[in-house]
Amino acid sequence: MPELRTTTLVDAPLRTVAAALLDARLLARAVRGLGVRITGGAPVLHVGASLAGSVGPVNGTLVVTRADTTGVSAELVGGPLPKFTLVTDLLHTGGGTMVVDSVEWSSPGGPFGRLADVLVGRGLALKVLQARAAAVAARSTELLRARVVVGAAIVHDGRLLAQQRSYPPEAAGKWELPGGRVEPDETDHAAVVRECAEELGVTVTPGDRIGPDVPLRPDLLLRAYAATLTSGTPTPTDHQAIRWLTSATLDSVDWLPADRVLLPALRPLLP
Repeated sequence: MPELRTTTLVDAPLRTVAAALLDARLLARAVRGLGVRITGGAPVLHVGASLAGSVGPVNGTLVVTRADTTGVSAELVGGPLPKFTLVTDLLHTGGGTMVVDSVEWSSPGGPFGRLADVLVGRGLALKVLQARAAAVAARSTELLRARVVVGAAIVHDGRLLAQQRSYPPEAAGKWELPGGRVEPDETDHAAVVRECAEELGVTVTPGDRIGPDVPLRPDLLLRAYAATLTSGTPTPTDHQAIRWLTSATLDSVDWLPADRVLLPALRPLLP
């Protein structure tokens, strides 16, 4: 089974590099000009997200199986190869973040199998991995300067608070964690406290960061924190509704793509 592996050291914290990897448009931009086409899918990668792709006349769909602070993994489904996996692991080092990319595939027998090994193999696969690594490094540099939107994972009596957007039109009806932008000279924790007071009329105590940072725009990212409700009854002010979710109902609402990325990190907070 052929396998190819590359390593790149990125001069940025691990969480920043993880956020860069979650930018679904990054791979499409990176392989532009290599004869590889990536289309469709959510703006950010999350478990279960899919990206359609083609190499010349060969088509397939990459489905994301992991997307967190440890890296990203995806598997090809519906394509001509029996197996194709793309794995990116992140390792913290004293000099930055080590990005370890690997691609592994198995080919069918006969002439097509030999052709697949040539197309997917050492030449094209190496170029794709190198282009992606360069794009991740550049995106990480952008995100180091990005402004932060905080999200509050408020858990009370074993349930997580979610709120339903009322605007803008493309987000109306979808669900998200409470929160908002961090103001200049404001800490993340202070922003969590202020936003929860403004949006819900409650007092919370922020805790640890959870999940990966999630890119929203070139100059904006989402950063989530666990939070404890200390006083007040949550009441939506500029949202359509609020809902308390359990581990069994966490997937029952239509989350915004950026918040959906956080679901694997939110689930352990619930009994």
